[in-house]
Amino acid sequence: MEIPTPDSRLAAAASARQAELTKPPGALGRLEELACWLAARLHSPIPDMPRGEVFVFAADHGVAARGVSAFPQAVTTQMLKNFAAGGAAINVLAALEQVPVHVVDVGVASDEPTPNGVRAERIRAGTRDLCKEAAMTESELSRALEVGERCAREAAGRGARFLIAGDMGIANTTAAACLICALTGATVEEIVGRGTGIDDAGLERKRTTVHEALARLETVLARTSSDDSRARQPGVASSEARQILAHVGGLEIAAMTGLYCEAARRGMILVLDGFISSSAALAAVALQPGTSRWLLASHRSAETGHGVALTALGLSPFLDLGMRLGEGTGAVLTLSLIRAALALHREMATFTQAGVSTRASSA
Repeated sequence: MEIPTPDSRLAAAASARQAELTKPPGALGRLEELACWLAARLHSPIPDMPRGEVFVFAADHGVAARGVSAFPQAVTTQMLKNFAAGGAAINVLAALEQVPVHVVDVGVASDEPTPNGVRAERIRAGTRDLCKEAAMTESELSRALEVGERCAREAAGRGARFLIAGDMGIANTTAAACLICALTGATVEEIVGRGTGIDDAGLERKRTTVHEALARLETVLARTSSDDSRARQPGVASSEARQILAHVGGLEIAAMTGLYCEAARRGMILVLDGFISSSAALAAVALQPGTSRWLLASHRSAETGHGVALTALGLSPFLDLGMRLGEGTGAVLTLSLIRAALALHREMATFTQAGVSTRASSA
């Protein structure tokens, strides 16, 4: 399925309306830009607030055994129960916006049955240690991508026009850091942060771990390239992006990637969350470049390296609240701004309607 292109004519019509509203030009700043951006993607010069859904993908990571997180791996399973009970931050914030939350177990390392209210899509009980071997096999990667694709298709069938992908998985900032480094060329020191709040010793372990994983990945990619008679092109090819995602990604990150790719093919707006979300977005754009046309950055995470990922995606976030929780929380907070931008665009009077002069008379 070809990725649709947003309608520039609708964006121009929305911009023309902005010029007629009772305010100085540009007085509402980025809210004006947001309304026009949305108009081009919602098939109307004066769109209503679209329906949306949140998907929180949960999985564990073999690399957690290397002490790269401040929390034990068991927290992923515990948080899965918390999501199901409605006690997590994303549950609270999504309820304020009246947006449904779907929690998906893609690869939690637990012998317990999937809690009621959680979608059971477990591919395996966590990834392998990405420093030693590929985190996922090619088959496992395909299955994880397909989980996200199915979620997007089903949401579209329910009438959703935007999607938010959240994450849960102890040690997933390590996998995300590997992906961002590999997909952008940024250094480990630029990208690796404290995640769940590790101390200095933990940060050093985490950086060492990412260095080791990237060195192994480079060996794999070099071997693949030498076996291929074609010259390597600038940037990351789609096939190489799949290798990168399989070797140093995570099951939940792959599911998020699949959701982004399928949603873009269906012309759905994708409100990105934080650090993990941006790593999945980079993978999605590498696999399917047109996905970038449907991405909206919600906030800048406090996690080191998120700004680098956003720059690589060509995105500018709307909020900077020092958040680094994940789950889709920053993205859901941005929905109030989207709602406000569309309400102002739709409901403000024009100069003509209000009988207000458009400029000062000359003396």
